[in-house]
Amino acid sequence: MDVAHCYLDGNADAVEFCPHDSFHRVLAASTYTLQEGDRPSRSGSISLFDVDDGSGRLQLFHCVETAGIFDIKWSPVGASVVPLLAQADADGCLRVHRLDCLSDGSEAIAEQRDTLLGEGKTFLKEVTGEKISSSMCLCLDWNPSATSISMGLSDGSVSIISFLESKVAIQQEWKAHEFELWAATFDTHQPQLVYTGSDDCKFSCWDLRDCPSNLVFQNSKVHKMGICCIAKSPSDPHTLYTGSYDECLRVWDVRMISKPINERSLGLGGGVWRIKHHPSVLGLLLAACMHSGFAVVKIKGETAEVIETYSKHESLAYGADWQRGQLCQEGKRKSVVATCSFYDRLLRIWMPESDMAI
Repeated sequence: MDVAHCYLDGNADAVEFCPHDSFHRVLAASTYTLQEGDRPSRSGSISLFDVDDGSGRLQLFHCVETAGIFDIKWSPVGASVVPLLAQADADGCLRVHRLDCLSDGSEAIAEQRDTLLGEGKTFLKEVTGEKISSSMCLCLDWNPSATSISMGLSDGSVSIISFLESKVAIQQEWKAHEFELWAATFDTHQPQLVYTGSDDCKFSCWDLRDCPSNLVFQNSKVHKMGICCIAKSPSDPHTLYTGSYDECLRVWDVRMISKPINERSLGLGGGVWRIKHHPSVLGLLLAACMHSGFAVVKIKGETAEVIETYSKHESLAYGADWQRGQLCQEGKRKSVVATCSFYDRLLRIWMPESDMAI
């Protein structure tokens, strides 16, 4: 069911609902727009929206102009006092913004925050920004304690950056792949491990306890095209998912870490650009499938099934996320989803028709 939609000021490539308490209504959307010509430039923006599914409201309340952005991520819940939003951009920079919420010139108490959305008193403030590389920064991920950020670069390198006392510093950097590196993801259960995936079709795992980082395993035979995204299961320490241009969502068991086993593939009809776990329903995934819209996928035991698709975007499906919390409608538990598509600059808020209690 459609809730609301709007058009952004540039090509839309990522959406992220804030996971922190009292800010679940805050949605960040980023853009990347290439201005071609004799002196090409890559511009972007981060827009903050208040998403109220009850009233169907999608209200823009803050916007920041930036370099062209490839990825954004909120800091993990419990790891920081205030929400932090990190961006990876085309200028090769890592920038971290703090979500500030002010009331009469002072910090707002939790109960006031919802009422301050849309009043110009909730906004992003840049905490730090650092040039990481002369290459473009394509992806990023926070470790569970929000003390490190992994970044994938367009030259195939990985950077591990420390984030302490609002300052960033490169801890490690190494050439991990031959081509663009679109996924660099911490293992949430073993944060000393980082998984990477690239246009070279290689799926790798690295141990950060060694310097330079030790290659734990590398699989170069399974993905038929480049790897776009990697997502560790939030509940099962042994399960991991990869998405690829070859149109498959793969489910891996990494207990045999030298060579993943129990691999299952599920053709989704479009390159799997992004995978998002449902915040409260185990085994429920939201996938952005580039040329084939969006899909809700249920993983249960040895089966993986597409239970719903969404095709109301008319361009490349890139950004997708679940809003925290659920509502009951006609006796069914419903969740709110944000999705965005690239060239048509479209942001949509909708609710899957399926019962989220499945």
